[in-house]
This record gives sequence, structure tokens and C-alpha cells, in this order.
Amino acid sequence: MATSLKFGTSGLRGLVTDLAGPPAGDYTRAFLEALFPAPHEKTLLIGRDLRASSPDIARLCAAGAAAAGWMARDCGALPTPALALAAMTRGLPAIMVTGSHIPDDRNGLKFYRPDGEIDKDDEARIAARHAEVVGLAAGGAGAPFPAAPFDALADYRARYLAFFGPGALDGLTVGVYEHSSVARDLLVDMLEALGARAIRLGRATKFVPVDTEAIRPEDRALAAGWTRHHRFDALVSTDGDADRPLVAEASGAFLRGDLIGAITARALGVRAIVTPVTSNSGLERCGAFTAVARTRVGSPFVIAGIAAQAGHGPVIGFEANGGVLLGSDVAREGRTLAALPTRDALLPILCALSEIRRQARPLAAIAGDFGFSAAASDRLENTPTARSEAFLARLRDEAGFAGALLAPLGGVATLSALDGVRLTAGNGETVHFRASGNAPELRAYVEAADAPRAQALLAFALDIGRRGTA
Repeated sequence: MATSLKFGTSGLRGLVTDLAGPPAGDYTRAFLEALFPAPHEKTLLIGRDLRASSPDIARLCAAGAAAAGWMARDCGALPTPALALAAMTRGLPAIMVTGSHIPDDRNGLKFYRPDGEIDKDDEARIAARHAEVVGLAAGGAGAPFPAAPFDALADYRARYLAFFGPGALDGLTVGVYEHSSVARDLLVDMLEALGARAIRLGRATKFVPVDTEAIRPEDRALAAGWTRHHRFDALVSTDGDADRPLVAEASGAFLRGDLIGAITARALGVRAIVTPVTSNSGLERCGAFTAVARTRVGSPFVIAGIAAQAGHGPVIGFEANGGVLLGSDVAREGRTLAALPTRDALLPILCALSEIRRQARPLAAIAGDFGFSAAASDRLENTPTARSEAFLARLRDEAGFAGALLAPLGGVATLSALDGVRLTAGNGETVHFRASGNAPELRAYVEAADAPRAQALLAFALDIGRRGTA
């Protein structure tokens, strides 16, 4: 039977109609039986985002755990990195019910071992076991969790209050775009506890698919309007499950996620970074980092890259979507922050804000230190993966095809197929296409000399992609 469910760059995702039933329980059972055949404690932590479908799916996961002989603990609605921290601290596996930034008719499961995110080998083992246990999970959407709720948020909050310290954000005024972010109340609480004045904005009663890599025009318009009426030092938000940050400087212009990652690394004094090929080429040029390791897109690949840097000093991973993975313990002003190698939105938000106060400069000026190329990205939604892959194969393998498409840019100077197809044109501009691992989308990323040219180049790239996948 055909299904939309599949593993992508971060967990299992698909249509709610395909997940909210036996599959949620079956995949939970497969995860537990494939990866933990002889556990010392059969306790599974389950968290969720604010989608309407997430509570029922979480209960179905609990039923699947029970079918495998495990007890599920309900961690409620909380950021994905907070659940991951609780799991790693207590040596327990965890499942986060979230579709992250994708539309509300979809949802997903993110799986965590006691030592962190699952990897691609784990995904294969779960899929293989799933084929054997289909239909064996018991229970239904209305079944309650078998144990009392579990507070998995306290340690996450304490982690950053202790590291940044009282007064870290004194004097700042920060807008908080709440929408349906699972971290919306936590963000306000943290900012105020660290000394900032937080202004709540745009709280939603239905799920809003905020994508930090492809920011919606309506979100840009909201930010511009809010900053015209307030004197913010910055405007902050996250995606749905709060593992990707969204940060705008005082004018309301949003910073790219890889730039937020670079600011975070420098704020923490880390000189070695791991980041996907989609991140800005200015990372190599800026001189702020002694090592820049490139990977495919997706946190499992960044985590593998971080592991490869072990023994070479502190290291941070981050993606173009802004999610930061702290690969090493870091120390600053006598305080130590323990490694948390999973995507996190709160750390980069707090680092960016604390740098405004520490340097006594606007965030736009701090961002300008890195000399990034002007970059832009967007996506062609509802593009079947098969069509995207066929288009990418032609770019990669068909002689002259890419060169003809980029003829107005001087043809193709170099081509990288590390993840999708990244083309450096004869005029020095870059155009990068890749199929989304989470949804039926073709993503496009471009770099150019200035912002207007980047937007024009992005329109050119999207037109190429649209025609190539028609």
C-alpha cells in the first residue's frame, strides 16, 4: 500500500492521514526493538509540537511502546532540543512528534537514542524492523499515557540561564514572533529572565508553517510592520519545534541561518565549524574560522562531520536553516556549556542577542563583520520528488545541459554533486538545486554580489527549476 511516510533529512515525515493511526505505533515499536534489544530501563520519553494532530499521534506512539513492553512518559509540548537534552541527561530514548516547518496536513517523528539523534544506519534498521511489526501495536488515539507527565523542560531552561547569567540581555528590547512555535512562552520567559524586555507578537491559534530557509512573504511583511512601530534591538522566533531560529535585526530584515550560526560560533570562541554545502561561501573567506568542513544537508550528516573533528578542539555544527549543534563543551567567563549535538534554536538566539549587548553594536553591524555574499533561497512546492531527481540527474550527468541553462551567466565553471547540484557560473555566481528530504519540494539556493542581484538570480533559478521539473 502506497504511503507518504519516509525518512528524510531529520526523522520520519508524511501526511497526517498516513501517520495518525497504526503507523505511529508500529514505527515506535520498530524503533525500540531495532535499537534497544536489551535495555537497562524500558522507559521512552515522548514530546510534541503544537500541531492539532500531535497529541493523538503522541498517544499512538505510547501505545506502540506498550506493545513493545515499554512505558512511555508524556513530556508534553516542548522544543525538540529540550526533549533531546532530557533524554541524553537521563540515558533514555525519546520520540518527538513534529513536522517541524512543513504544513499542518503533515507530521512526523524524530527519534533519539540516549546519546543523541539516530543516524542513517539506525533509520535503515528501524525501517527493516517496521516491515516485520506492521499492525502489531495496540491501543488507540484516545488512550491516555500510562504514567504521570514528565518535566523535560526544566533542565533546558536552567542550562541557558546558568551559562549566560543574570543581566546578559539587560537593556535590550526584543520582539518575539510567537505564531505556533512550541517555544513561544519559553522564549519570552528566558529573555525576561536574562534582563530583556520581550514584546509578544503574532500568537496563532492554528499551526503556521514557518520555514527559516524559505521565509514566507507574509512573515517578512509582519516583521517590517512590527519594527516600524517598535524600537526593537532584534525580532526573534523559531520554526514549529524550535530547533531552527529566526532572527531579524532592528530594521526587520531577517538574517540567514548560516550567518546566525557564524555569529554563534564566534560568540562562543569556537574556530572549527561543520556545515552543509548550502551554507554561504563567505564562511571560508571571512577569516573567523580555522576549519570549515562541508557536509550534505541534514543534521545526521553534520553530526557525523562533528565526530570526524574530534580531537581538534571545540567544534560547532550549524545548517543554513540556522539550527546549531554544539559538538563540544565550551567555556566562557568561567561558565561551561555542555555539548548538545542536536539542532537547537535557543542557543543561537541568545548568542546573537548577547553579542548586541556585549559589543554595543546593532545586530546588522555584527552580521556585516563576516562579509557574506548576498544569498537567497526558496522552494518549488508540490514538486514530486521523482521529477526533482530527474532534473538533478540531467544537470549532473547530461553533457551541456547545465551549461546551456546557465549560458546567460557565462556557463558553468564548476559543479558539485555533494548534495543535489551546486553550480558556480562563469560570472562567479552560484546556483544550487536539491530535492527536499522532508516534503515534495525542489529547493533553490543562490549567491550573488548584492541583495537585488541575489533576488533576480533566485527568480532565474526558480524559473529553471520550474521548467526542468514540468
